[in-house]
Amino acid sequence: MKFSIDTVILAIELVGVLSFAASGAMTGLRKNMDLFGVCILGLTTAVGGGVLRDVILGSTPPATFQNPIYAAAAIVTSLVLFLPRVRRLLNRSQRLYDLGMLAMDTLGLGIFTVMGVQIAYTRVAEPTVFLLVFVGVVTGVGGGVLRDMMAGNTPYIFVKHVYASASLAGALVCVLFWLPGLEVYAMGAGAVTVIVIRVLSAYYHWNLPHAHD
Repeated sequence: MKFSIDTVILAIELVGVLSFAASGAMTGLRKNMDLFGVCILGLTTAVGGGVLRDVILGSTPPATFQNPIYAAAAIVTSLVLFLPRVRRLLNRSQRLYDLGMLAMDTLGLGIFTVMGVQIAYTRVAEPTVFLLVFVGVVTGVGGGVLRDMMAGNTPYIFVKHVYASASLAGALVCVLFWLPGLEVYAMGAGAVTVIVIRVLSAYYHWNLPHAHD
């Protein structure tokens, strides 16, 4: 049973890596970066939150450097998006680009938020709710913050539709539903919470109050 749970968690984490790598690579393409820049941005977005998480938890070297599958998946994803035909498709329509960014960023945010909570549970003997939620949010938004800073943009979490707040809500749901043997269901509930909030906030243009409001 343990093997099957580990397999499911690995699969979920890889989906998150692919999603965030795609959002990073798409940002690099929009900034007209070269192949190296697109790959680095995709890689940083995919593994950046996990690296910050491991540093906070005192787990060194971070998991990214112990298992190359995450970095390899991120780089391959970035290379695929750099293909001329894919680039032309993404550049053909601003709406297509925006929808792609929303989908990839939202999926990655939901998955990495609950993965952060799961990792904190496994590596800390007696974690507090604050630690679990904090690590979940950092894991979820960390890669995106690094992506935006490297691309010269204001970090997404400060200006776009409800983002970090969605991660916070998802992390709280995951922690509240966490029971021995039902971890995958708690993670699913948390990830769905993040995704639903992000989609609704984008559709209805929900935002937290801005300085000029």
